[in-house]
Amino acid sequence: MATAQDVANRIPITAALMLAALMNTLDTTIANVALPHMQGSLSASADQIVWVLTSYIIATAIMLPLSGWLSEKIGRKRMFLLSIGSFTLASMLCGVATSLPEIVFFRLLQGMAAASVMPLSQAVMLDIFPPRLVPRVMSLWSAALVLGPVMGPTIGGWLTENFSWRWVFYINVPLGVLAFLGVYLFMSHDEGGRQRPFDFLGFGALALGTAAFQLMLDRGPSQDWFHSNEIWAEAIVAMIGIYMFVVQTVTAKHPFFPRELAADRNFVGTSIIGFFIFGVLMSTNALLPSFMQSLMGYSALQSGIAAMPRGVASLLAFLVVPWVMGRFSSRMIIFFGLALTLEAGWMMSGFDLSMTAGPIMIALFVQGLGSGLLFTPLGVQAFATIDPRYRTDASIVSAMMRNLGGSAIISIMQALLLRDASLAHARLAERVASGDPVLRAVLPTSMDPSTVAGLESLNQEVTRQASMISYDNIFSWMVPGILLLTPLVFLIGRDRMRAPIVMHAD
Repeated sequence: MATAQDVANRIPITAALMLAALMNTLDTTIANVALPHMQGSLSASADQIVWVLTSYIIATAIMLPLSGWLSEKIGRKRMFLLSIGSFTLASMLCGVATSLPEIVFFRLLQGMAAASVMPLSQAVMLDIFPPRLVPRVMSLWSAALVLGPVMGPTIGGWLTENFSWRWVFYINVPLGVLAFLGVYLFMSHDEGGRQRPFDFLGFGALALGTAAFQLMLDRGPSQDWFHSNEIWAEAIVAMIGIYMFVVQTVTAKHPFFPRELAADRNFVGTSIIGFFIFGVLMSTNALLPSFMQSLMGYSALQSGIAAMPRGVASLLAFLVVPWVMGRFSSRMIIFFGLALTLEAGWMMSGFDLSMTAGPIMIALFVQGLGSGLLFTPLGVQAFATIDPRYRTDASIVSAMMRNLGGSAIISIMQALLLRDASLAHARLAERVASGDPVLRAVLPTSMDPSTVAGLESLNQEVTRQASMISYDNIFSWMVPGILLLTPLVFLIGRDRMRAPIVMHAD
């Protein structure tokens, strides 16, 4: 609930919260391109350095459900200051880390601090703006949600190549200081103390289930999935935890999350669509840099520049979508956004090794335009019929759905990529006969299969072509996946928004 002071200061409060949200989402991808540099500097193996990413994800997964209850207990302002301040300090400590255990521990702290920023900032902005301005506000908030992960690799690549990997963490310090000062100076003081009875069993089951699920998804590709006892153990723990949470939510007198959220069809429909669309966006973020760098020969900075049209298109969409929402229904805009996202997947499925950067940039521009048109109406309609009392909880559930969607679909895509590449390599290798005169006539001398060096060079090219086939297969799977989402749009009701509740400060 907003106070009169918050409503009066809504512009500087929004600026501070947007800065904090952008800092948060930027960190989900900015460190990815710097991992090889960290690995050498910290004397870590390829398997160990991945914990720099895993520790952040797991800490966020555990802390995210708790952030709503904590904000009610200690007050939103204190929660924001604690989160932003801790995140900024943890970022600085990550930058000065001298060993792998140090940076993993500091990334855990960073993930715990980051968990509450996105859902609470969304809830606050919905409270301090009237319904007629909500489309514009959700456009701004969606811009931070989408542009952070999209621009992260470009910024991270530039900082790493021109300075060092430590600057992907140092960049958070000035942003965090500004966001902290904005919240401290302009947001009204909130004593808190409004906490509902704490559902220890519900929280424990949810934290255990989501942490085990995130760990399974992250470790699966390196452990050969269910051929590993570790993955089986994590999957069983995840299923038990989620099952216990569902039972507790249905039967408990005071469940951890209010049951009313599951009864709102707008919220359910938009959350499911957001789960898959955010997964598609994040999996593209994860796959395309490796495609461009390993197969096309791009540097980290070049691959980041090639991905920039997606950010530009998203920004354009966020600028125009409030105007569009005033003239067309949310359903129509979501349909159009899904159509553009589908078209982008279709274009990506036709990538080949002889192309220039042009087709990549065009496909990403179309995808950015589609995602930009999707996230604002989805954000507006998710809260259109939710009781304002449940907005914080609804924001947290939405954030959890997006995080799980991103992690799950990235892991599935990575696993399918490896499997398809192996199958394609086997099929192509079957057709390469060293005594075939036609093959020997078309191959360059460097790939002469009668020599050891030529055979090795030929195998590398077969591997490269097999990887290209695998990437095309993965991108083609996005098309039927997005088509299956379209019936969910009919769950979304009419465009209407409940007014916020404003409390006058004493």
